[in-house]
Amino acid sequence: MTPLADLKEIHRATWSAGDYAAVAELVDMAPPADLFTRLPVAPGEDVLDVAAGTGNVAIRAANAGARVVGLDLTPDLLEVARRRAEQAGVFVDWLEGDAEALPFDDESFDLVLSVFGAQFAPRHEVTADELARVCRPCGRVGLVNWTPDGAIGQFFELLSRYLPPAPGYASAPPLWGNEKHLGGLFAGTGIEWTFARGYNPWRFASAEAWTRFMETKYGPLVKARVRLTAEDRWEECRAEIVELVEWLNAARDGSFLLRAEYLVAIGRKAG
Repeated sequence: MTPLADLKEIHRATWSAGDYAAVAELVDMAPPADLFTRLPVAPGEDVLDVAAGTGNVAIRAANAGARVVGLDLTPDLLEVARRRAEQAGVFVDWLEGDAEALPFDDESFDLVLSVFGAQFAPRHEVTADELARVCRPCGRVGLVNWTPDGAIGQFFELLSRYLPPAPGYASAPPLWGNEKHLGGLFAGTGIEWTFARGYNPWRFASAEAWTRFMETKYGPLVKARVRLTAEDRWEECRAEIVELVEWLNAARDGSFLLRAEYLVAIGRKAG
């Protein structure tokens, strides 16, 4: 296997670790609502949800009457998505695939969407080119991404200090939440962008409880915990995470509220 193929296998294993379905439940309200308020889906439109995960966005689009394909690199997440779509009484064409090599013809979709998904593909320019390629003229692209300066961006920055550096061709996921970076990725594609920011509320009993949840449910932290435990560095890292999210606590009544900032990017492709 090539180094890139090895990295993709690591990504599959990472998102299969823990219980991402439980995490996805906690980002299933504000981010999709922000996206679809700014980017309504019409019945009969062809919609692609890239890195669809457990189906938060794809299922909503199908419920609006669109013809929807939900693509993800991780089969385990697609199995959850299939069950959720069945329970919701909607049809989505679930497909295992890579955001960096979308298995569709040029100009196949009216809407191309990704919420906390495509930003985790390692090669940002390749992913952006693929999203633009499959979008039809006059079509739209809707993205929701964690920002570098928000709570999740700071969490990933902290984690990166404890882990080996990414390969030179891989860029940090939260960069997709920076307007300038995202605009540069799509330069020359004919897509013009508008931006807005929102916040996902994470309500837990405490910073310790949030960290305990994430270290057992969120794949990237589950994998980091295993590695750093073997290196006898996990407790140090964990203490820093608790300290960070306690500092970010937005509640003023003794409870805990982490307001995780995200960027909503709405792109319209020239005709």
